[in-house]
Amino acid sequence: MPRAIEPHKNKKKALSFNQLLKPLLAVAPRITPLTSRGKRELKMTFEDQLNALIYFHLQEHSSGRHLLQELKENEFARSFISPDQGIEKSSFFEAINTRGLPQLMEIFEALQGETHKILPKEYNDLGDLTVIDGSLIDATLSMHWADYRDGAKKAKAHLGFNINYGIPRKIFLTDGKGDERPFVSKVLSPGQTCVLDRYYQCHANFDQWQEENIHFVCRIKSKTTRTLITPYAVRSESIVFYDALVLLGTPGVNQTEKPVRLVGYKIDNVHYWVATDRFDLSAEQVASIYKLRWAIESFFAWWKRHLRVYHLIARSPYGLMVQILSGLITYILLAIYCHEQHKEKVSIGRVRQLRIKIFNETRLMEKNDRHHFLMPKINYRHSPYAIP
Repeated sequence: MPRAIEPHKNKKKALSFNQLLKPLLAVAPRITPLTSRGKRELKMTFEDQLNALIYFHLQEHSSGRHLLQELKENEFARSFISPDQGIEKSSFFEAINTRGLPQLMEIFEALQGETHKILPKEYNDLGDLTVIDGSLIDATLSMHWADYRDGAKKAKAHLGFNINYGIPRKIFLTDGKGDERPFVSKVLSPGQTCVLDRYYQCHANFDQWQEENIHFVCRIKSKTTRTLITPYAVRSESIVFYDALVLLGTPGVNQTEKPVRLVGYKIDNVHYWVATDRFDLSAEQVASIYKLRWAIESFFAWWKRHLRVYHLIARSPYGLMVQILSGLITYILLAIYCHEQHKEKVSIGRVRQLRIKIFNETRLMEKNDRHHFLMPKINYRHSPYAIP
């Protein structure tokens, strides 16, 4: 097992990588321990596995083999990331594909509670907002479970993104053909508002979500049939040109049973039609909420590009979920780190700065006894800094 921190033995500043991992100390005591299935001890503990996966995403490694090479040849990775006895390729990939998923899910959910204490909440006047969208992941032909189409294999991540705190909320994984709409009820809790693109338009779901007290702001197709019930006043100088209580769909075919509010607005000569059950907001606020949907597109682009989340190191559904969850955890840790250290949101500039600090500390470590310059790697569960 990794050594515990001994604060009285070393008063120097903690290693930057440990500073990034600090929020894990608050949640570690609540995480189910990972134990060996047999009599032999684990060659790679859960702490080792999590450290390696976070390091993989942080340093933009291109493959699992690239990471394993770093764990053997890089002084920092060998001393503070790799298990004390090292790790072989077979043991590493076995760990990624067969264990640690429940613990990663617990950490992911627990860290969200920590971010609510640390990160500032935006858009208080608009409510609790979550964007939901799917993202395709290129798979190899050997990944037979990732059904998409002939000659191509893809998996799909279904993600809920918390707009108020700027962090991922929930994640599900299916094959590439997996329908995205059923995951709305799994991601959202009563009283929360989902922000959705046109693909999610389903009149039966609009009725169901209102029954479940799940609010929605969903763009719909402009040609959707609507039956006017009550028109609302629209200001002449507003971007909004339509606001009314309506029934959507063709009567007797797919019409909503419950009326919805329909808001139409225009930006850059593009007409948007948005259906919602939020009657507590102005039409302009409804339009503003839908514009916030772009947050998840920006997140996916940044996350995939800078944390290399879709560079596969696993082929099974289990292993791929382990990889994706560790990428989400890394992003949340970076969000906390950037806010606490710089009072800023996550940016590639700050991430690169952190990478440079780790690199410089590695060079210094080569000149100094690491026991006198740097603190040992964190054992989350047994650290004296852990919150009971």
